[in-house]
Amino acid sequence: MKRFSNILLVADAALEDSVALERAVTLAINNQASLTLIDIVEDVPADLRMAVTVVTPQELHDIVVAEKREQLEEAVKSVAKRGIEMQAQVLVGKPFLEIIRQVLRNKHDLVIKCAESKASLKDEFFGSTDMHLLRKCPCPVWIIKTSEHKHYRRIVAAVDQDPEDAQRESLNQPILELATSMALAESSELHIVHAWNFFGESFIRSPRMNYTESEVDAMVEEEENERRQWLQELLDQHGVTAGKDAIDYLKPKFHLLEGQARDVVPIKVRELNADLIVMGTVARTGIPGFLMGNTAESILNQIDCSVLAIKPSGFESPVTL
Repeated sequence: MKRFSNILLVADAALEDSVALERAVTLAINNQASLTLIDIVEDVPADLRMAVTVVTPQELHDIVVAEKREQLEEAVKSVAKRGIEMQAQVLVGKPFLEIIRQVLRNKHDLVIKCAESKASLKDEFFGSTDMHLLRKCPCPVWIIKTSEHKHYRRIVAAVDQDPEDAQRESLNQPILELATSMALAESSELHIVHAWNFFGESFIRSPRMNYTESEVDAMVEEEENERRQWLQELLDQHGVTAGKDAIDYLKPKFHLLEGQARDVVPIKVRELNADLIVMGTVARTGIPGFLMGNTAESILNQIDCSVLAIKPSGFESPVTL
């Protein structure tokens, strides 16, 4: 991947054996990118009452910050042996806010973070901080499953068609570029998925309408053919950018999925046993607070693989410095 030059890595509990640290270092080496490692300690609650009075709440907080700083410094020394000069910093505050503010301050172009550990298998895969970042972080966010394979075997790129939303459609080429670059780096399969449906099909098939089954079937087939043609044109355009050799090597597989994206995309991701999905997460741009589409959020809540999520260049985060 040669797109990113200023990477921000968020430390996780198992920093020494962190999957995210290894991927961040490898990416920084391959891209000759700068790499910054941060950890976040939340503020001391204003209403904190401690039964033990050996130390004050603020003293305890300072000890935690110092320990975190020491852990980061050890990680810095470790990656220095591989020729990477990584910066490190401990921030204080609400994790997702401080991560996004760090992005805004230092103009990072990628955030890498391990997925939060969940207390129950019944919980969604992505935790609260993860979802806040996926909704509000202005740069791409790569949330990594801690138990993922060393190398990605199957990567899914999810593309969408919306003629009335140019910003939304503008995400398709960056999604394909990132997914292709990642697949080349990982020597993995690349699967490109697109969900479609014939709007109003159930109503048109109802007795109140005067269409025969064969007529409606023809309409649905026409819609499917139009979507297939659109997808082929999108891929042809991407092939010019990626290069014929890359496309010939990867031989990406295309999947036209009939149905609502929130239903059929997660099913296909699970069916493929995908390691990573590359997708857009923003419904509209230019409106701080109007962040993630219901479809994207629904998909994310149904998958348990790593995700690389991107937003249009015009996205405005509601978080400010």
